[in-house]
Amino acid sequence: MTLAAATNESLAEMSNVLIYSAMAVYTLAFFAYIAEWIFGSRSKVARTAAALTPKTQAKQAPAVTVNKAGGTAVLERPKVVVRAASGSRDVPDGPGAHGGDEQGDLFGRIAVSLTVLAFLLAFGGVLTRALSVERAPWGNMYEFNITFSTTAVGVYLLLLALKKNVRWLGLFLTTTVLLDLGLAVTVLYTESDQLVPALDSYWLYIHVSTAILCGAVFYVGAVGAVLYLFKDAYETKLAGGGRPGTFATSVLERLPAAASLDKFAYRVNAAVFPLWTFTIIAGAIWAGDAWGRYWGWDPKETWSFITWVAYAGYLHARATAGWKGRKAAYLALAAFGCWLFNYYGVNIFVSGKHSYADVGLGALRSVGF
Repeated sequence: MTLAAATNESLAEMSNVLIYSAMAVYTLAFFAYIAEWIFGSRSKVARTAAALTPKTQAKQAPAVTVNKAGGTAVLERPKVVVRAASGSRDVPDGPGAHGGDEQGDLFGRIAVSLTVLAFLLAFGGVLTRALSVERAPWGNMYEFNITFSTTAVGVYLLLLALKKNVRWLGLFLTTTVLLDLGLAVTVLYTESDQLVPALDSYWLYIHVSTAILCGAVFYVGAVGAVLYLFKDAYETKLAGGGRPGTFATSVLERLPAAASLDKFAYRVNAAVFPLWTFTIIAGAIWAGDAWGRYWGWDPKETWSFITWVAYAGYLHARATAGWKGRKAAYLALAAFGCWLFNYYGVNIFVSGKHSYADVGLGALRSVGF
């Protein structure tokens, strides 16, 4: 074995160690986020929920409003609105996962610190994997998974650094990142290897890197859409005079208002959609260089286009008054489902130019975005 080969092998082993270390720290962060939710003050949350019930708000409003119409006094009860409507802020954002409690906030800060450490370890694992193969670390599903999860956490930490109220994402993010990394190291793991000649191009850096970033941001938007559906149902129940359970109250009242979550999901998806458009165009140009044709309706190309259409439909629906709210959220989740199938479903179950089925499941499958 040459010195260069021995060095590359050592780097690959170091990459594996760093990824496993990142998983261990993510696990600690997961428990810290759990502690933030559990030990955060529930009394403040309960007071907030009580303040939003129609009964309480009705006490604060005048009993009747007298209108004069044709000499006849018409008595009307005031309309009590507890649900965030378009263009209004009837429901305030919740205090966050910590519930406004100092102890809960301490656990939250510890969780974020552990997330930062895990991110750095995972980034080191991706970097050493790249050094071991002397190319971009996006040549197979294993490499794509570890880079995707690292990028998703990076997006979350960037939003925190920009002072955005997104710490409520932490628990959901670390849970799915652990599942993603677990899948990567058990099912999708592939030894370091070089790319096939057709894929050894600078377009790998342009096309696949943007695909990874788009997927990470789409994921964050999907989490926002899911939580919006839960929070919207909760606010609707309050508006109807219902009394949600203690657990639902404790969790959902800490989240931002439904209107805030709806806006968050929309802005995140809208911000990254132009980059997804560029990703498809860059892939077409790369296909022209590699295969002599820009578009051939290969399964990967087809589902990339379907994903584009789905997100375009969501953004159009979200900008149309009749399709805001829950309908638009369902479209956002359907669009993200298309993205997931484009990666996992097409790569594993469908054969095509982007499958590289001749080299097996763990080989060069993920570069087709």
